[in-house]
Amino acid sequence: MNVPYTHESVRLTGRWDTSTPYCATATTTGAYVEFAFAGKMALAKFDVISNAEPRLHLWVQLDGGAMIETPVDSYIRVIAKEEGEHICRIIYKGGTELDRRWYQPLTAKVSFIGVQTEQPIKIPDDTRKTIEFVGDSITEGVLIDADFHSGNEAQSTYIDAVMRCYQDDVCATYAWLTAEALDLRPIFMGYGAVGVTRAGCGNVPEAPKSYLYNYDNSPITHKNADYILINHGANDRANGVERYLEKYAELLDVIRAHNPNSTIISLSAFCGAFHEQLGEMIARYNEENGSHVHYIDSNGWIPVEPLHPLRDGHRTVAEHLVSRLKEIVK
Repeated sequence: MNVPYTHESVRLTGRWDTSTPYCATATTTGAYVEFAFAGKMALAKFDVISNAEPRLHLWVQLDGGAMIETPVDSYIRVIAKEEGEHICRIIYKGGTELDRRWYQPLTAKVSFIGVQTEQPIKIPDDTRKTIEFVGDSITEGVLIDADFHSGNEAQSTYIDAVMRCYQDDVCATYAWLTAEALDLRPIFMGYGAVGVTRAGCGNVPEAPKSYLYNYDNSPITHKNADYILINHGANDRANGVERYLEKYAELLDVIRAHNPNSTIISLSAFCGAFHEQLGEMIARYNEENGSHVHYIDSNGWIPVEPLHPLRDGHRTVAEHLVSRLKEIVK
């Protein structure tokens, strides 16, 4: 039996464009699909016509077990060990930052069509609160496995430039680890090189202009998150503190207007950029707007280099962040 992505057996989490009944499309790492079925086997279907080579990578997880990495393909088959009811989760793990994720034709996207299985079943509700992470390449998991290579210097350089699907992993980020530790459902908006003052890789606009969209001409439609955490600044240093604070306030205006009931948290850049000035600005912003944006100063949590933390660096950030967020997330 074939069922579309709109079927009751399917759940989408993250920034998905659902404007067409043919498929749901996401361009942010961390977006994931879950589907429930009875029996032993299911076949997930994707539209990969415009996807660039090397194709982006996914994590595939059945019944909460081990996660298996695979490139996106037209069909991904999962087979359970035993008959019964099962839930499969497929996560956009990582790809190449420079591929097109904003303007058509999209070459780095997950377009989920639906599932073929003998017996689709209604997926159980996920009642966890949600947290949205708004950030840059660090939030999307770039270069977490920067030491991945085949033992050859030239090949390693090539891999770093093109084969980033092997080096990036959203599920090892401070954001994913924090959401797991606090039992929250994560929504991701992370694009490499993006800041509040500048556009990023793949021509993704600066954060105040891109926040309201899945990608160009695709307004976000997912339910407002309970918590929204912003981590921008690492890519804004060249544009100066005044411009940074001005555009950061603009991003806050956009987010607050769209999410009037969300709790908003500002997390300073891990490299220490403008952390004191940002804290002072948040205090002024709250006073002037009658708002209650929380501010967390991350300066000193991890070394300034490497700019993109490896797995252990993300774990350290998550430990600090979970401790601070426990005061806010209740």
